[in-house]
Amino acid sequence: MPSKEKEKNLIDSVMYSYTATSNPYEDENRILKETVTKLKEELEKFKTPPLMVSEVRDILGENIIIRIPNGNLFYVNVSNDCDKLFAGDLVLTDQKNLTIINKVPVAKHFNVEKFVIVEKPNVSWESIGGLDEQIREVKEVVELPLKKPELFKKVGIQPPKGILFYGEPGTGKTLLAKAVAASTNSTFIEVVGSELVQKFIGEGAKLIKDIFELARKKAPSIVFIDEIDALAAKRVELGTSGEREVNRTFMQLLAELDGFKPLDNVKIIGATNRKDILDPAITRPGRLDRLISVPKPDKKSRISVLRIHSRNMSIDPSFTIEEISDKMDDFSGAEIKASCTEAGYFAIRDSRIKITRQDFLSAIEKIKRTKEIESDEYKGMFG
Repeated sequence: MPSKEKEKNLIDSVMYSYTATSNPYEDENRILKETVTKLKEELEKFKTPPLMVSEVRDILGENIIIRIPNGNLFYVNVSNDCDKLFAGDLVLTDQKNLTIINKVPVAKHFNVEKFVIVEKPNVSWESIGGLDEQIREVKEVVELPLKKPELFKKVGIQPPKGILFYGEPGTGKTLLAKAVAASTNSTFIEVVGSELVQKFIGEGAKLIKDIFELARKKAPSIVFIDEIDALAAKRVELGTSGEREVNRTFMQLLAELDGFKPLDNVKIIGATNRKDILDPAITRPGRLDRLISVPKPDKKSRISVLRIHSRNMSIDPSFTIEEISDKMDDFSGAEIKASCTEAGYFAIRDSRIKITRQDFLSAIEKIKRTKEIESDEYKGMFG
């Protein structure tokens, strides 16, 4: 094709595309059509009736027994377009005749990982000071069975299923649990006792069951139940529905601890500040049968804890850690750590990078004042 003819064709195509796209009325009509279409789609969403989420309880041929959120059971039909159903599945049902429309793509009634913290801790034994006896016991009960199970088979004994840490707040109960999980390369599943108590009947028990299923799936694993007294307090018959639901959840926990399904490489660790109110059923042999007291550190232990928390601090060499630890009488491990942090803040406020003896003394005094205020407020509750 001659070059002039090529040039003419190119100019014609450019002019056509320019006129086609530069027409402001066509652009405006296109935008309006798109807007109207989107509004119609939104309007249809508002007109569509809501579907109810129900649970499949049993399958009877072509019909299904479902449980709706208020707990009632219904015998219903299933849409032909619905996927294959199994007991325990969640389904969408029509609100008028409760026909099952489709299956909800969730395997469990609970997404259990919303209620627990699942992690691989990196806390080492060296980062825990002053708890040598407690560390030895934890290693015997948790670490040894997970690392050397054949040793227990040769001796002919079953290792304990779980342990209970008890002691005042801030003494290192959670740290011990994380350290043993790290040393055994186990999955650490942490849950607070109060979160296991749910609103509706049976939901707390089902959550317990799901947590232990998750633990078995991710084994070797350690289930750490903090503030276990919120769930496992001594049972009393108050007649309230809330108290009965707590008891149901607690009984499910007991069933999981010594039920038909073996725990295998799953170990249970409980922690509480109130051992005195625990139900004897949770601490009897065969459940959380190894009770480990985690006390406040003594003089030797305080030095060990203080060295751990101050090892990365820029400290003035004019004083020793030992003389500072003498001022921390009756401090927990958490309070010793808080004193180190506060001492660093006193140095920062004076634009210094070296932490002096006075910084530590001021920090210790501040922590003591806070303890006294909290103690007075607690006493005032009963005045």
